[in-house]
Amino acid sequence: MSIQRVTVYAASSQAIAPKYMDAAARLGATLAESQISVYYGGGSRGLMGAMADAAIAANGKVFGIIPEFLTAVEKGHQGITSLEIVPDMHTRKARMLEQSQAVITLPGGCGTFEELFEVMTLKRLGQFLGPIVLINTDGYYDRLLEFLAQSVEEKFMGQTHLDLWQTVAEPEQVLSTFADAPKWSSEHLLQAAVGGPNPA
Repeated sequence: MSIQRVTVYAASSQAIAPKYMDAAARLGATLAESQISVYYGGGSRGLMGAMADAAIAANGKVFGIIPEFLTAVEKGHQGITSLEIVPDMHTRKARMLEQSQAVITLPGGCGTFEELFEVMTLKRLGQFLGPIVLINTDGYYDRLLEFLAQSVEEKFMGQTHLDLWQTVAEPEQVLSTFADAPKWSSEHLLQAAVGGPNPA
């Protein structure tokens, strides 16, 4: 399946190092140049803004979804293809995934982690079937990946769950990773539980 629409999770922090901003901008340009539409949290700051700005500059299509209460904090991006204002975070996350065939996660804080773990859980339960790719800029996600491996070692997750996501060091590697990602189906619900016959 050719990926044409992706969701991108990313930080809104303005205080982070330039290397993260650079990776976000490179991702936006890479997706736009491949004519892949982007759905994201709608912000104009931090990695969200850098990714969106670069995608728009490369003539890409960028669709933002932002809760009304966040518009004063994250400053909804006025230069993207469209900006949808929704009532709450739950609606935002659902709308971001509705049209998307894959998820890309740039470095971020607890909000990004929460979005990432939600889509991992949905995939584990067979409710989201597309690739999930972590962009591990300068090893940002190394300790998280170690923790997930420990979760498998301790039998809180199964060995097959290590295929829920793929990890790349550079944004330009995302497209080939889409093509190489292990196939996933709704039948993986039957493997959701560890050590028992019933799904978790």
